Amino acid sequence: MHRIARIALAITLSLAVAILTAWAGFAMWYRLPGGEPGRAVACALLVLFGLGTIIALFSRFRIPTFVLFVAAFAAVLVWWSTIKPLGDADWAPDVARQVTGTRDGNLLTLKDVRDFEWRSGTDFTERWTSRTYDLSTVQSADLFMSYWAGPKIAHVIMSFGFSGGDHLAWSIEVRRRVGGEFSPIADLFKSNPLVIIAADERDVVGVRSNVRGEDVQIYRLRASPDAARALLLEYVSDANALAATPAFYNSITTNCTTTIVKMMRAVGDTIPFDWRLIVNGYLPEYAYDRGALDTRLPMSTLRELAHIGDRARESGLSPDFSRLIRVGVPSPGRGS
Repeated sequence: MHRIARIALAITLSLAVAILTAWAGFAMWYRLPGGEPGRAVACALLVLFGLGTIIALFSRFRIPTFVLFVAAFAAVLVWWSTIKPLGDADWAPDVARQVTGTRDGNLLTLKDVRDFEWRSGTDFTERWTSRTYDLSTVQSADLFMSYWAGPKIAHVIMSFGFSGGDHLAWSIEVRRRVGGEFSPIADLFKSNPLVIIAADERDVVGVRSNVRGEDVQIYRLRASPDAARALLLEYVSDANALAATPAFYNSITTNCTTTIVKMMRAVGDTIPFDWRLIVNGYLPEYAYDRGALDTRLPMSTLRELAHIGDRARESGLSPDFSRLIRVGVPSPGRGS
């Protein structure tokens, strides 16, 4: 029995060593300074050390070898903790600024609201504006899903409607450097900071539907004006905090979906964990099951009516973009 227990423990520890070695290897590959040859050598040595530790766990050298591995991994964690997101860099133009806001009673003033005029992915006119909104006129909250990698993964955008017909969209994105690209794997390992963008819909939604050709869908939420206003202010609070203290984007733990969930919980909504919060292409189904969409219609019908592509392209990113893309989209009764 003692021998069986020792073998079982060795197998368990071997799995742990393999997982920790893999994580540390990716961390070193993506974050160690220097060129690829140097990082490749460092990662190879780490993998060999991990394999050696696993072999030693089944020998009489298991205790000192495992202790040495733990010490080495602790050193990696210390190094990892020293890596902080940059506050200033040569950012790509569309993520160059972080929105911030101040409130004076019912008046919300936002600085660095994006209002780009897009002609193509590389041809655009940059505009960053300051705007003041009357919080008492917040009426609605809508969910945009922009599918860029098939039906399972989408970028999530929240947009708030005001009684005068204005809409303000919020997009949580990777803050890329000039020439940089989004990588779901690399962004698990402190590759890029997070940025919160506030923008006109014809900018942040239109660039996806009309310029990049993504499948953009809109879902109108059953949210009361009070709930929409509270969520909007939570966005502002998070944007201000991010401007003061930069944070890393993480493809699993801190992304466009998880950050929205955190904010909705902060304003009092109960959001139980669901696999669709990770495989976020199915977030509309989750919202439907939670009663956040128009449940008078089947979900399949809402999906069919949600596609804005044709209407967006016909609008030509005109000033009437927000109204035109909502034509025919069901609007549920708002909560009290």
